[in-house]
Amino acid sequence: MSELGTTAVLPTPRGGSEPGAAGSPPSLTPGARPKVRGLIGLAMDKARSDAAARVGATWLVVVGFFAVFAPVLANSRPILLKINGQWSSPMLNGLEWTDVFVFISVFGGIAIIRFVPKVGAFARMLLVGALMIVAGTACFLALGERSDRVFVYSTYREASAAGQVQWVMNAPIPYSPSDYLRDEFKPDDPFPWAPRHGHWMGTEINGSDITSRMIHACRIALSVGLVAEGVSMVVGTVIGALMGYFGGVVDLLGMRLLEIFSSIPQFYLLLACVAFFSRNLYLIMLIIGLTSWTGYSAFIRAQFLSLRNQDFVQAARAAGLPTWRIVFLHVLPSGIAPVLVSATFGVASAITAEAGLSFLGIGPVDVASWGALLIQAIAATRFYWWLGLFPGMAIFLTVLSYNLIGESLRDALDPRSHGRS
Repeated sequence: MSELGTTAVLPTPRGGSEPGAAGSPPSLTPGARPKVRGLIGLAMDKARSDAAARVGATWLVVVGFFAVFAPVLANSRPILLKINGQWSSPMLNGLEWTDVFVFISVFGGIAIIRFVPKVGAFARMLLVGALMIVAGTACFLALGERSDRVFVYSTYREASAAGQVQWVMNAPIPYSPSDYLRDEFKPDDPFPWAPRHGHWMGTEINGSDITSRMIHACRIALSVGLVAEGVSMVVGTVIGALMGYFGGVVDLLGMRLLEIFSSIPQFYLLLACVAFFSRNLYLIMLIIGLTSWTGYSAFIRAQFLSLRNQDFVQAARAAGLPTWRIVFLHVLPSGIAPVLVSATFGVASAITAEAGLSFLGIGPVDVASWGALLIQAIAATRFYWWLGLFPGMAIFLTVLSYNLIGESLRDALDPRSHGRS
């Protein structure tokens, strides 16, 4: 059991006894501590050396970059514009509350992780979560009404063609995902268009640019996976922690609840809820999260059953610490490693579930989604290869990347992979 502990001191070579001698351990300055690596830190170091995990992480970084900067990369509104002698930024004026929330959460989270090094990783994760909640609430209250505004996407293209624009800086892809190119439609060249100059991935059946929809769909793919699994992890961790720490009646009731939710077919429940209520993206996230927590609960329960009688837990009880502090600040950080591995596979499953709903035509309404593009590939009598190739490869690579990272972390947390018996 000691070899599976949560910390490990890096060994020093044995040899000479004098400081600085060949083979002697390095001398430590007064008050210095030996370098200590946690189990999660050791696993992350080993996972980073895995080529497959690096490839998967690289692809997810690319998808994350597109998701964060989607309004800047693909937008019918110019980034900077001078018209009739007046300077303006239509892109900034057209930002939704979700755009501002993403910017604040990402850059604020990076600042917390980078510049708050004195607290543990678990505390920093809580700080990032609190920042996201505050930012989301504030942005929704301040900018929530913008989604109801009506905008004609061809306005600035028509103004530019009429010579009214003195200077303009457009986005790299000058089309929004809901821009159906009514001003570019030609009766003798109907939609969808195959890849061509100006539309590098072609257009879909309604006329919108596929490149723009692919970029904005990165947000749906990541948000569905991360938010749904975040809900699942929180619910599963709390229930599993209570079951494992208290045992007895609490464990018995928790196991019955776990068995009930394990028997619920998630995809069929999604179909029923979307059919009877609404095709709301947040409802889909919530349903996925509330029906996939059982695996996390079982993991945490097993970890707590093995840790609740350890010496550090007994010492915390003897010191008179409150139960919630022992459970969530002492025991939980020591047993959450397997849950983090399982989360990578859960995110991939959530992305697949959302893509399946969109492919069936009952996904979120008027939202850029890889699955919604896929169904258009076979919506008519012929097969449009570009509508099947690009979103299909994006779904495949994203799910594969999460699975590669999960496999690597699972192998890294295996004691046998560290040369231990």
